[in-house]
Amino acid sequence: MRIAIASDEGFVSAHFGRCPHFLIVDIDETGNIIKQELVENPGFTNHQPGLIPKFLQSIGVDYIIAGGMGPKAVMMLESMGIQVILGVTGKVKDVLNAFLAGTLKGGESLCDHPHGHGCEHH
Repeated sequence: MRIAIASDEGFVSAHFGRCPHFLIVDIDETGNIIKQELVENPGFTNHQPGLIPKFLQSIGVDYIIAGGMGPKAVMMLESMGIQVILGVTGKVKDVLNAFLAGTLKGGESLCDHPHGHGCEHH
């Protein structure tokens, strides 16, 4: 399994489309971390509709964890078979540990700017 966590200086980013990096984590069948890699968000400076979901799909991501995301991005990711977990805050390492333990709780998207001007572009 491969998960991506929208990251900003060690914390979960409030908005996946505006985060500078994604922590990509490969997890084996027993729940152990095989590999972790911090990758640049290709949409951080290049805001093209669908760019980030296509990127995450191309690298085989199964789950995306973020604070917030617009509804069009959620629909696009889910249509690609990527499960979306929103409403997450805190340190990336703590969030990763909660995910591995099966205790990570998602919630409402933390995306608080008007849709149509930001969230949906990703």
